[in-house]
Amino acid sequence: MNLKNFKIAIITPVYEDKESFKMLCEDIERLALDVTVFAIDDGSVMNPLLRDNVSSFKKVNIKIIRLARNLGHQKAIAVGLNYVYHNYKDEFDFVVTMDSDGEDIPTQISRLIESLVREKKDIAVASRKKRKETISFKFFYFLYKLIFKILTGKKINFGNFIVFKTTVLKRIISMNEIWIHLAASVLLSKLRIAYIPTERGSRYRDKSKMNFVSLVLHGFRALMVFAEDVLVRIGLFSTFVAFLSIIGIVIAFILKIFGNATPGWFSLVVGVLFVVFLLTGILSLISLMLTGVLKNNTVSNINYEILIDEVYE
Repeated sequence: MNLKNFKIAIITPVYEDKESFKMLCEDIERLALDVTVFAIDDGSVMNPLLRDNVSSFKKVNIKIIRLARNLGHQKAIAVGLNYVYHNYKDEFDFVVTMDSDGEDIPTQISRLIESLVREKKDIAVASRKKRKETISFKFFYFLYKLIFKILTGKKINFGNFIVFKTTVLKRIISMNEIWIHLAASVLLSKLRIAYIPTERGSRYRDKSKMNFVSLVLHGFRALMVFAEDVLVRIGLFSTFVAFLSIIGIVIAFILKIFGNATPGWFSLVVGVLFVVFLLTGILSLISLMLTGVLKNNTVSNINYEILIDEVYE
């Protein structure tokens, strides 16, 4: 497959790290593909990304979109997707979202596009087969994926490194969830996904700006995308525990009637089980109520244009 016949848009958020972005552009230049890079400067103050910073790149067309304030990388990507669709939807065959710190390797873009076309899918995602992280990070990441699987029934093992066919871009940007968590939104979209195992690259420079709290919050946002599924599963689990509590209370009464309960045991067990029943019953009702609210509450998509400060083309 000759990828030179395709036009590719790359959307990447940049925050106070223009040096890494320059190194990313150098790697993209080596691909020798028809690429336009949309750099979303996420409200940088100390090191804003300006046109002069990337004027030396001749083989890659670079457009800089400066946001009015810091939104975070998920919302920055959402702004980029909206901008590309509303202004360039007929000019590109594929749209790529990726981080600019070097952990998403540009040379993998060809593999993702080739697999996308070969397998006749709508989206190709870079599924991590190996992570260059600390043991503690790997443990918590495994825990996050396990919790996500239990609460949503879905498997998530990819991040922002995604290739979209331009034809599905309207469906993606129409989802309010992309402003919360892009990867989870891709799962929710019900589009055909090609999972491509890829290595995770090393950062170009410095360390990640995301601390443990930020990573935990990022994980919770993924669950928020599937809030209905999570609430229903919690409600069902709570109902099951409440049912077990009732059975336990009945058994305690039977033992009491036949004189098999020691003094004080009956009142203690029944009291604890009754409290469990009340708490799980209340949690079940709250889950059902919240599920109903979510299903009936449709929020209009965010106006991305008001979030853009300047555009350098």
